[in-house]
Amino acid sequence: MNILILGSGGREHTFAYKIAQSSKCSKLYVAPGNAGTAEIAENLPLNPIDFAAVGNTALEKDIQMIVVGPEDPLVKGIVDYFANDDRLRDIQIIGPSSHGALLEGSKERAKEFMAMHQIPTAAYESFSFESLGAGKNFLETLKPPYVLKADGLAAGKGVLIIDDLDEAKKELENMLSGKFGAASRKVVIEEFLDGIELSVFVLTDGKNYKILPTAKDYKRIGEGDTGLNTGGMGAVSPVPFADDTLMHKIEERIVKPTVNGLAKEEIDYKGFIFIGLIKVGEEPFVIEYNVRMGDPETEVVLPRIKTDLVELLEKTWDVELDQANLEIDPRSAATVMIVSGGYPESYEKGKIISGIKEIEDSIVFHAGTKKDEDKVVTSGGRVIALTSFGDDYKKALKKSYQSAEKLQFDKMYFRKDIGFDLS
Repeated sequence: MNILILGSGGREHTFAYKIAQSSKCSKLYVAPGNAGTAEIAENLPLNPIDFAAVGNTALEKDIQMIVVGPEDPLVKGIVDYFANDDRLRDIQIIGPSSHGALLEGSKERAKEFMAMHQIPTAAYESFSFESLGAGKNFLETLKPPYVLKADGLAAGKGVLIIDDLDEAKKELENMLSGKFGAASRKVVIEEFLDGIELSVFVLTDGKNYKILPTAKDYKRIGEGDTGLNTGGMGAVSPVPFADDTLMHKIEERIVKPTVNGLAKEEIDYKGFIFIGLIKVGEEPFVIEYNVRMGDPETEVVLPRIKTDLVELLEKTWDVELDQANLEIDPRSAATVMIVSGGYPESYEKGKIISGIKEIEDSIVFHAGTKKDEDKVVTSGGRVIALTSFGDDYKKALKKSYQSAEKLQFDKMYFRKDIGFDLS
């Protein structure tokens, strides 16, 4: 079959890497893609949120399956657009409807869903500008640090964790006054949970599910998890502390109620659920839902899946996921993200990248790259993810760091302590 992947980052290159291995894939397209996807697929100059253009291209190229990488098209309703068009509705599009995508598109909706289905999460309340005073009063009832979340999509920047009460009140007012634009017209304030984080990924057809490998990513730019938040500086899979006891709790208390909740609410959901978790003591709590795979966790999760990914996605579309056999590589995988100097703030683009072809012990996943004639140049903040396998995460990381030393571009940076909190 002809398959189209929407997106341009490391996540989408990883999807392309796995899908290209499938005997079921005849022709692979990525829109808009990057320099890495161009090596294994045909890049198309499409904007993933231009649904009409995506639909027309799908018909022109005889596309039978579309894998939606980023959250924006899902929240904006690409699945609904295809379902409501007689010409497009038979194309297998992997992702939730816009109603399902609200689990990521609205922090308030996610919290309401968790409360409705008794899924463990932090206590919370949500506020608008009209209830600013009540929001400040609510902050006074909490212990520091204070967690403020923009309700809508804010490109990963809409969460603030603040130690000082007066500063928290000021930031609440700033957010409700438009600090993150429309995303923070409503703000969720929740209690701070102290523990260690992990991510659990689920593939569901809306009725059945498969739990994919666990992962842990590292968001801060600086070593020791310091500095500004980023889209992710590295990840490991599996998570060493996610033993059978913890995973049983996660499945029974979180995964099953989530999938059953979708079914009860008759939500059209055929795709991935990223469950951001925190382990407090021995108990798991949900921090957030994402309605797609995470990045850079995808770069360690998908390479560990030995089952044909296209076959899994077909069974997802057909609501037959219970009939699928999921085989996982027992080895650990680790990825290190190479970023542009200055990221996550301002950075320069167009830097020539050298050394890619010298890397042998790692898989090179392009994130922010593009072709400039015969050269590969930087085009984003996060540039390349280097993924390696090993008997444990430390051995895998060692390979990725050795590969990182072979790469070069002006002002290149990467964290040298991924996995520091696991030993």
